[in-house]
Amino acid sequence: MPTRALVAEIALLVVPVLAAIVFHEVAHGAVAYGLGDPTAARHGRLTLNPLPHIDPFGTVILPALLMLAPLLFGTRPFIFGYARPVPIDVRRLRHPRRDAVLVAMAGPATNLALATLSAAVLAWLPSAAEPTSLLRALALMARASIEINCLLAVFNLLPIPPLDGGRVLAALLPRRQARVIGMLEGVGFLVLLLILMNSHIVSTLVHPLTRFFLHLAG
Repeated sequence: MPTRALVAEIALLVVPVLAAIVFHEVAHGAVAYGLGDPTAARHGRLTLNPLPHIDPFGTVILPALLMLAPLLFGTRPFIFGYARPVPIDVRRLRHPRRDAVLVAMAGPATNLALATLSAAVLAWLPSAAEPTSLLRALALMARASIEINCLLAVFNLLPIPPLDGGRVLAALLPRRQARVIGMLEGVGFLVLLLILMNSHIVSTLVHPLTRFFLHLAG
């Protein structure tokens, strides 16, 4: 792929990626705030300004490496990243075990809402044949938003700490088993890496969901 086309394609992905991860984290903090925990608000994290949510590795280094991969290996551009986790103090929640589930589910639910909104935008946009058309660029951005938000929703629902699915699992299990799950949080990303490298579970789950939203968009 020519460098200019690659840069253009990456540019169309940056906005959906930032929106997906920022709204995801703000949703966690907003729901926690509504359920009695003001920690995220006190840390200035209930904002759509991306700067407070930037994680040096997850928001900058990792996406940059993924951007360079097509230039080095000729692969299709693919961007993935994550923001700094919003601080949550479960002890401040009015009903800690129940509310912890609601807080954890808020992020993936927001990504699915963004995918729905993107599908509606894609359906509303008229078709544009010109490659340089603004309408075509918006359509590509909306389609990318669907794919990115479906990926983040499914990925974060995997029942492995420190992902949202792992936090839901810990909240639903008896306390002893929940403590064991909590002890695994430090090695959770290593487990995730092994799963991603040796299985197609994420793509198997993401593709049908992505097709569903694209079908909604017509």
